[in-house]
Amino acid sequence: MNYLKLTFNKLDVNTLNDLVAHESCGAISIFVGTTRDNFHGKTVILLQYEAYEAMAVKTMNHICNEMRFRWPDIKHIGIHHRLGTVPVKEASVIIAVSSPHRKSSLDAVQFAIDELKKSVPVWKKEQYADGQGCSEWKENSECTWSKGYRENHAL
Repeated sequence: MNYLKLTFNKLDVNTLNDLVAHESCGAISIFVGTTRDNFHGKTVILLQYEAYEAMAVKTMNHICNEMRFRWPDIKHIGIHHRLGTVPVKEASVIIAVSSPHRKSSLDAVQFAIDELKKSVPVWKKEQYADGQGCSEWKENSECTWSKGYRENHAL
């Protein structure tokens, strides 16, 4: 089963852990991406996330399908991404994968976050401390669908 969610509510690791747990699985691997307080010498006070929600969920489903193809023993996958304001130290994304053994779930979680950063249409704006440039929209360097990527890779 896939548990996919875009939400304005605070993300909870325990909730996603409980969703992906299964009696046949001896491993649950979890990645938690949080808002850090700095970026290139600027003090970050929060992030603002926006998404093209229908396309984001569709792309997240595609990532899950690819994970299941690569690691057929995966039981459950959970990907929860926060939208709206995410203060420093709070989670912006949680990915959880259950499998009978740890290797599949660990490898799948790594794949999932890399693919999410590359392909899911979610944008973030960094809000900086006073006097440091106010705010700035950021693009993931891994992003394959943005104009910047297309220009640099001649698609």
